[in-house]
Amino acid sequence: MPARRISVGARTRSGQRAVQASIVTLDDLAGVAHEPDGKPKGTVVLTHGAGGNRDSPMLVRICDEWARHGYLAVRYNLPYRRRRPKGPPSNSAKSDQEGIVEAIAWARALAHGPVLAGGHSYGGRMTSMVAAETSAPDVLTLFSYPLHPPGKPERARTEHLPGITAPTVFTHGTADPFGTIDEIRSAAALVTGPTEVVEVSGARHDLGSRTLDVPLLAVTAAVNLLA
Repeated sequence: MPARRISVGARTRSGQRAVQASIVTLDDLAGVAHEPDGKPKGTVVLTHGAGGNRDSPMLVRICDEWARHGYLAVRYNLPYRRRRPKGPPSNSAKSDQEGIVEAIAWARALAHGPVLAGGHSYGGRMTSMVAAETSAPDVLTLFSYPLHPPGKPERARTEHLPGITAPTVFTHGTADPFGTIDEIRSAAALVTGPTEVVEVSGARHDLGSRTLDVPLLAVTAAVNLLA
């Protein structure tokens, strides 16, 4: 899709400006658009996990599925990944969250209908923190939410979840070491808005499955929460 310059900015729930107003394009977001046939029903912005990038095979498949459902779907790189092509994030949570705020504001300014946002693992966690504090999408869609480090359930990353009012989908594998399905269901219960847990039997953190169409299941759950 052609580059379109959009002025974006965000405010916290108290009205304080969270991100300086700026001019943002899809290229600035390091985004790739999956366009539907016809006018989009809405816009979806998704980002990647700590060790990945926008070209994650699962992100590509999910965005393809959203386009088939009539939505403009964008997979984009977080700011830390734009700065360097490899390696995990390092002390970049603040700037990564600012990048997510910009992506949601960019999608909102298109005026294509509802805006959905989320991501895989770290990208989903950062998006959930943004949704709790500043820029809530109409639906939050989280893939393999990293509830805690493997083997350390006492270090649950749940403090911000009650601040989320947007309907939220958790798509999670039953063999994911970052959280069991029961732990994810308990975490989902902390979210203020309505939630849905999509259980992917046998899948690990990458959500790979030989028997289930994971993108279709996740997209269907999110569409149902929009209704």
